[in-house]
Amino acid sequence: MSERLQPGDAAPDFSLPDADGNTVSLADRKGRKVIVYFYPAASTPGCTKQACDFTDNLELLATAGYDVIGVSPDKPEKLARFRDKENLKVTLVGDPSKETMEAYGAFGEKKLYGKTVTGVIRSTVIVGEDGAVRQAMYNVKATGHVAKLIKDLKI
Repeated sequence: MSERLQPGDAAPDFSLPDADGNTVSLADRKGRKVIVYFYPAASTPGCTKQACDFTDNLELLATAGYDVIGVSPDKPEKLARFRDKENLKVTLVGDPSKETMEAYGAFGEKKLYGKTVTGVIRSTVIVGEDGAVRQAMYNVKATGHVAKLIKDLKI
């Protein structure tokens, strides 16, 4: 099981392809606050709801100084179909190797319908302007998570 991040930890850098195949890296966002959220799969009901919630609140989050990056194990082509079908504005990147997910503690054992399985752990990590973890949340719910996040961040 991968280690979960704690406030004060340095957020692991990553360089991953977005839906258009362009490289997105955390280092490029230095000086900005970043919400990095991890979800199991594009175009599934919970992940769609979560991505739509982030898109619906993207302007509010951006005004408060936050960039949002969604990470899944999907390839760019699938991310592009997901983005276009749902009219998503949030940056989506693919991590097929799951290395970034493991570095963030967002891949490992979890309970699914009462069984222990290995997979993506729905997680959200808030990274400060200095690249340090401000908050790390694991096993979050897809529905209502963005509203709770906005409340917790006092936006």
